[in-house]
Amino acid sequence: MQNSNTYLLVTIAAFFWGANFLLGGYVIHDLPPLWAAALRFLLGAALMFAIVGVKRERMLPALRQHGATYALLGVVGIVGFNLFFFYALRYTSANNAALIMATNPLLTTLLAAAMLGERVSLRHWLALPIALAGVAVVVTHGKLHDLLAMQLSHGDVLMLCADIFWALYNVLCRRYMPPASPLVNTTGIMAVGALVLFAVALGSGAHLDLGALGMKAGLSLTIMAAGGTVLAYLFWSIGIAKFGAARTAIFLNLVPVFAMLLGVLVDDIPTAAQLIGGLLVLAGVTVSMLPSRKAAVV
Repeated sequence: MQNSNTYLLVTIAAFFWGANFLLGGYVIHDLPPLWAAALRFLLGAALMFAIVGVKRERMLPALRQHGATYALLGVVGIVGFNLFFFYALRYTSANNAALIMATNPLLTTLLAAAMLGERVSLRHWLALPIALAGVAVVVTHGKLHDLLAMQLSHGDVLMLCADIFWALYNVLCRRYMPPASPLVNTTGIMAVGALVLFAVALGSGAHLDLGALGMKAGLSLTIMAAGGTVLAYLFWSIGIAKFGAARTAIFLNLVPVFAMLLGVLVDDIPTAAQLIGGLLVLAGVTVSMLPSRKAAVV
């Protein structure tokens, strides 16, 4: 697969995760957070198995051979991240959470260098602070002095844990992802994550009333499962396999930019400062995408 095609796939993944911020609001209005996460991944896993069946992929042999790896990646990347993320939002603001998550590309880069020995180009190191600054402008609506007033709360610590789990997932995918097709691997990972999230939701005592799920919330949950779960995780795993953990992770900074732009649909018009912040993020991502001189000569 050509680089440009893979760049497009990871950008689409970031788009769907950005859309989840808008869609998730409708779902959480009708369902408890734990059940929203569990149902999202149960539906996503069901869709993945349906696609595997249509494509006639060899799923059962992969589950027998790589079940332990799927369990590790599913627990870290789906269960660990989502549990810390949802609980973090109970105790911290969405802005704080977004800013903490914006450090994920840097954290992933450091972990990839330490655990995988990934060599990081100078361009990538320059791109990281540019993109991070852009996210800060987007989240604070250009009021960067608000960053000085931020205080570390219990929710921020939980969000940092979610951040670490996602960075670790990126790195573990690069190291341990089995040599099966991306479709089979993603299905195995998602199946494990969905089952564990379902067990956690069931044991939490949170009441599930599917009758309370309105049409708008139901449609939002379906789109989140198909786009923000199936396609996003599949495309993201392809990006990590192609580019490595560090280069792929910087695309995560596009998530708040897409969330900002999609906010227009609910009359949340971005400010001029936010648009400038979005351009900064795009600049940082673009810099990281540029080929090195050595690659260009070849």
